[in-house]
Formats: sequence, C-alpha cells, structure tokens
Amino acid sequence: MNDYEEIREHLSRVKSLLDRPDLSETLIHLRDWPELQKVLETLAPEQIARILEELSTDEQQLVWKFVPDAIKEEILLEVEDSIRVELLFEVTPQIQSRKIRVFDLHEGRLRQVPIETREDLAQAKPIWIDLVTPEDNELAWTSEVFGVELPDPRELTDLETSARFYVEDNGEVHLHSDFLLDREDESLNVMVAFILKEGTLFSIRNEELPVFRLQRLRARAQSGYVTEAKDVLLDLYAADVEYSANALEDVYSQLEAVGKQVYGTTMTDEESAKILASIAEEEDLNGRIRRNVRDTRRALSFLMRGKFLSEAQHVDVREILRDIESLDGHTAFLFNKINFLMDAIVGFVNINQNKVIKQLTIISIIFMPLNLLAGIGGMSEYSMMTHPMPWPVSYSLFTLGMVLVGWVTFVCLRYFGNSKLKNSPAAFKKRQCD
Repeated sequence: MNDYEEIREHLSRVKSLLDRPDLSETLIHLRDWPELQKVLETLAPEQIARILEELSTDEQQLVWKFVPDAIKEEILLEVEDSIRVELLFEVTPQIQSRKIRVFDLHEGRLRQVPIETREDLAQAKPIWIDLVTPEDNELAWTSEVFGVELPDPRELTDLETSARFYVEDNGEVHLHSDFLLDREDESLNVMVAFILKEGTLFSIRNEELPVFRLQRLRARAQSGYVTEAKDVLLDLYAADVEYSANALEDVYSQLEAVGKQVYGTTMTDEESAKILASIAEEEDLNGRIRRNVRDTRRALSFLMRGKFLSEAQHVDVREILRDIESLDGHTAFLFNKINFLMDAIVGFVNINQNKVIKQLTIISIIFMPLNLLAGIGGMSEYSMMTHPMPWPVSYSLFTLGMVLVGWVTFVCLRYFGNSKLKNSPAAFKKRQCD
C-alpha cells in the first residue's frame, strides 16, 4: 500500500468516526472519543495534514482538538496557508491564567518560557515578550522587572505619523504599527505597539493575530530563524506583508467571481444590490491592505534611517520593501477593477430602470390619441353629429375606432423600434460576422 492509499484509508476511518450519530457538543472530549485519538496518534504529521485538507472547516476544528499538542506545530507547517489560518484561529479558552508570553533563544530556536509569577518573569532572559490584552498586574510586572514603560493596549488608537515612531532619551525605540486581521465576517487593522530595549522586543496589542502565531511557529521549528530581538521584529513585518499578499489573492478571487456574474447575464435590481455589497466589502479590505503595507513601509524606513539594523538586516528590509512595492501595484489595479465593476453594475441598474420607463412611455403614447378621441367623443358636438343614429351604434363604432387607432399606434412603434435595432452598430457588426 502506497502513502496515498494509506492516507485515504485513514481519512475514511476519521470520517466514519465524525459521522457517528452520537456526535454532539457535549461529547467532544478526549475521554468520550478515544477511537479518534488513537487513530491520530498512529499517523505522521504529514498524513494528518493531508487529512485536514480533505475535511470541511467544522471537521477540521473538531479533529484539531484531538491532535496531540507535541505535533501540532509540525502539522501547521505542512498544511496549506488557508487551512493554517483557520486552525490558528482555533477558539481559545475564555479562562486564561496568563496573557503574557515570554520567549528566549534555545539552541538557535525560539522557546516559550512558562510564566506564572513575577519571580518567573524576573529570572527569564527573553528576547521577545508578547502581551495580548494583558491584565494590569502583568503590565506592572513587566514594567518593573525590565524598567520599561508599556502602554495600555486598550488605549492604543490611531496616532499621527510623527508620534508612531520615535526614540526615547534612554534609548528605547518605540513603533506603533497596523497589522491586518482578515476574518470571514470582517476585516480590520489592529494597532500593535513595539518597544525595543537592551536586546528585548516588547509587543502589546488587544487582538490575537495569525501573523504572530505564524512567526512563533516558524521560529520554534527552524533553527537560526532568529538570532536577536530585531530579527523577530523584522520577521513580524515580513509575515504581515505575506499575510496581506494572501488577503489580496482572496480579493482577486472574489472579484473574479463577481466579474463572471456581471459579464455573463443580465441582473435584477436585487442581484445588483447583493453584488454591490460584496464589492464594497472587497474595496474595504483592499483599502485596509493598502493602508497596512504603507504603514509597514514607514516603520521599516524609520528603522533604516535610525541605523538600528545590521547590514544583513538591511538586506532583509530591502527585500520586504520590494514586496511592498509589488503589493502597491496590485492594490492600485484592484481599485481600478472595483471601480469598473461598480460602474458596470450601476449601468445594469440604469438599464433596468430605462426598460420600465420605456414601457410606461409606450403605454402613454398608445393612450394619447385615445384620450384625444375620448375627449372629442364626450363633447356635445359629437352627440349632435350622431343624433340621427342610435347611441349604441354610434358609440360602438367610436369604441371600435379607438381600438383601431391604438393598434395602429402600437404597430408603428414596434416597426420603428425594430428598424433602429437593425441599424444599430451591434446589429451591423453581427451581420458582418455572419
């Protein structure tokens, strides 16, 4: 049996367990699902990664709960980027004892140091301290132990460009940068505060970001991936640019699907409204991506101008800036495409409105001579002219004449309308092709 057949066999076993009728939220615990856990324990990380790629999003999240923690990082390195993002967004427990993560270097890899008390923090020799909505006591611990003043993440707001990047008198380097967070229901820019002091990077924010999780994963898995705090900072910026590029690919895909709807068939006003809403969402995401990468460019330029980086780090920054330049071109192209699609959909709306107006115009033209005749028929002179005739006969002939005039008017309108269509440029081009 080859590797592919073995994976397919394990996949069928996993799906058979997921399809059990007693599956419910109250039963999703290791003690209630030993069969699924046993299956996963027998598989290599590469096999589990291939299985996850074949499952639905809900099934992925369920299987992920039973994957041994020791191999989760290896699996995340194997799966596709889209699946990795979903798994990194796995729901975290509401009760979390600490929201501070401390990392040092161990054998060339980033290693997380468990922190439970202030003494644990004082004994650590970190190159990176990451705080996500920390408690007040955790902020106080970090400030006291390392002698750095940390901002409250709840008070991080948009700042003027001059206030985003600066150097304190004691040598602390402060950077406030936007990082993209693209979810299915919303996209937003999350402000992250960075502080570089004496070989330690401090990052403070109020949202968990997939870029940070991915960075921790890579630095743990690859030896020599980072060697100091500034490497961590630059890699976070590089990962953010990569994440923005992936989000741009999603915008391309969404606009391509919308384009097929716009170019393929006519649309009703309801369909046009839905498509306009979808395009507006993509325009908002594209704008956030553009703002995000430009903010990253300013941060990297500040680091280069301040001469904080080594020559090797300068090379890395120039590579990141080249990636940002390419993304700028893509975002500009997408804005033009979005505007074109907006104009096309508005054109469909106008066409639908013109059809309604045309129908009303035809009806008004048909009834215009009838109204005239009806006005004449109601005059006393008409009664005098038809006095010798019985009134049922005279008014029947009058009604018949009105119907005849209306029919002649309708036929004339159709004839002139068809003549214009036959002489239109589109019809002439079609005759030439035929």
